Amino acid sequence: MMSRIWAGIDSGKGHHHGLALDTEGKTLLSRRVANDEPELLKLIGDVLDLADGREVTWAIDMTGGEPALFLALLVNHGQEVLYIPGRLVNRASDGYRGEGKTDARDAYVIADQARMRRDLRPIRPGDEAAIELKLLTGRRSDLVEDRTRSVNRLRSTLMSMFPALERALDVTNAGPLRLLTGYQTPAAIRRTGVARLTKWLANRKVRNARSLAEKVVEAAERQHTAIPGEKTIAKLVHTLAEEVMALNEQISEMDKLIEGRFREHELADIVLSVPGIGPVLGAEFLAAVGGGLDKFDSPDALAAFAGVAPAPRDSGKVSGNLHRPVTYHRRLQRVFYTSALVSVRCDPNSRKFYDRKRAEGKKHVQAVLALARRRVNVLWALIRDGRRYQVTPPVTTAA
Repeated sequence: MMSRIWAGIDSGKGHHHGLALDTEGKTLLSRRVANDEPELLKLIGDVLDLADGREVTWAIDMTGGEPALFLALLVNHGQEVLYIPGRLVNRASDGYRGEGKTDARDAYVIADQARMRRDLRPIRPGDEAAIELKLLTGRRSDLVEDRTRSVNRLRSTLMSMFPALERALDVTNAGPLRLLTGYQTPAAIRRTGVARLTKWLANRKVRNARSLAEKVVEAAERQHTAIPGEKTIAKLVHTLAEEVMALNEQISEMDKLIEGRFREHELADIVLSVPGIGPVLGAEFLAAVGGGLDKFDSPDALAAFAGVAPAPRDSGKVSGNLHRPVTYHRRLQRVFYTSALVSVRCDPNSRKFYDRKRAEGKKHVQAVLALARRRVNVLWALIRDGRRYQVTPPVTTAA
């Protein structure tokens, strides 16, 4: 191996820790630096001075967020940067001498793993659209998680006061949420009655107002007991319902932003032509792969990155034992799995493939995963050839 320096970066919010090793694993530099351009530039310069003409390989445990400025500086200086997932760093740390967790120790592990491993993926700058889509889809994911938490709190709070109403309502829908901003307790709903409640809902543009009103009045007739703290719980239900509605609006606005940016991308029409992939999943796909497939040598490499290609777990006399890979892009796996699940209902080719796998004895999830793996080949071929998906004849091209 030619002489080289390996620099590991343990990233943090306000500071990073940089550590450089030579090819023998000897520490040449170890320093904590502020997440500030002048200090980061000085660290890069000092490492390059130490290299004295030798090649430098940098390794980092994050691909965006806190170390975004550092990564941009490394890319601008033409440096090779490898990505080592935090999970690998944590597992590898157990094999190193010493107790406890420090930034310097983590930086050493990152640099040393980069020195020894040959399976780490380089970080390449994505196109501007892919970077923007990553930011937008990341924000959407945060909002969806916030909504899930709020919905769960709403259900739990409503159950503690009015179990029959909680059972009767699907609080992920707009109509029930609107109802809960005005009426929460059994007594209030009974006093209002079906006719007045129907009018109240209709005035707020709730669909199927009469049916919803009848359902909640029926639930109110099943409970005539007010529990302790009902007034306060009712206020909490009101607040949580408004919170979920506000999050729904934010997610809807984010979806519009994502779709608008996604449709400007040169691959948007090809990606959208694949059954089951809409603007949001398509945006997540482009964000995950960096705007194109240039960094993947084959469909197999893309499938492994997406976690839809099983990895072997053979031991002793046992062979052919496959399992889900440990390291993969979880959001990209969601893109292929979710789109495969949807395509079974809307695409004859996908349905035929799914039915064949079920006939071979595979369970539902296994059949969907097999379809997800096949769709990697399909999407790869479409992007390679610059063509859109056609239902007839079935797409069977594998790159």
